[in-house]
Amino acid sequence: MAAGASSGGSAKSDTYAEARNWLLLPSWIVIGIFVLIPVILMLIYSFLTKEFRGGVIWEFSLAAYDQFFFDRGLFGDSPPVIEWTYINIFWRSIWQAGLATLLSLAIGFPTAYFIATRPEKIRPAWVFLITIPYWVNLLIRTVSMKFLLRDQGPLNDFLLSIGVISDPIHIVNTNFAVQLGLFYSYLPFMVLPIYASVERYNFALSEAAADLYATKWVTLRRVLLPAVKPGVIAGCILVFVPSLGSFLAPDLLGGARNFMIGSLIEEQFKGNAGNWPFGAAASMILLSMVLVILMIFARQQAKANKGDA
Repeated sequence: MAAGASSGGSAKSDTYAEARNWLLLPSWIVIGIFVLIPVILMLIYSFLTKEFRGGVIWEFSLAAYDQFFFDRGLFGDSPPVIEWTYINIFWRSIWQAGLATLLSLAIGFPTAYFIATRPEKIRPAWVFLITIPYWVNLLIRTVSMKFLLRDQGPLNDFLLSIGVISDPIHIVNTNFAVQLGLFYSYLPFMVLPIYASVERYNFALSEAAADLYATKWVTLRRVLLPAVKPGVIAGCILVFVPSLGSFLAPDLLGGARNFMIGSLIEEQFKGNAGNWPFGAAASMILLSMVLVILMIFARQQAKANKGDA
């Protein structure tokens, strides 16, 4: 009897083994309809031919990908030359997203640590303050930031009134404005996963390190960071990936000179002048890039878990 009870309570037993597939069926349906089918359609469109007045012609070709990587002249009959315009847009997007991730990590980690070390009763209040901006639509928040940063905006007016500057600082339509927009938009995505990891951290480990004469820097680098690494990785992914494909911040704060991948793709599906196959091809290139990044993070996480085991 005892053996049977022990077997029934084993962590290896699965009460719902037979019903697992049926329980997962709603999730698979949602993923198939709203994720898999749109991605397949986008992949198909990327191999179609652009119709002169907009839309597509159902003739398969590699013209969209060729347009992205090569410039063949105005009439398409010149020798192919590498098209640096779109490659530079992708590169700008990568370093903008990377910088936004680093800034979010630099601010988000201390913030998350501060919240996790507050008394348990007031932690929800701090988390509440972090999530308040998400009560407002991202478009409204981005427009508000543009109003704040403009030449005649409150920021410049304040700096002029206290004598810090003599002329307004031109911030809008610069890479710096785009970076501020990305950082402001996705900072909570960094704070919350790290907070969840730090909250579960056993602070007795830090005390033990201090008893062994480890400095605070050594304790942070050798004890705390490895313990909360999953939260840091999750936060970096949650900031980098949406920043890479963002188009609101570049459009509203960066202008035409600071295009990013999201803006490029969005432009291709506007009106009759759009190029749907090219927009789909750019989307697939972006998706491939994101998948490679996620695979790298997943491999690093797997190695970390294997080392811990």
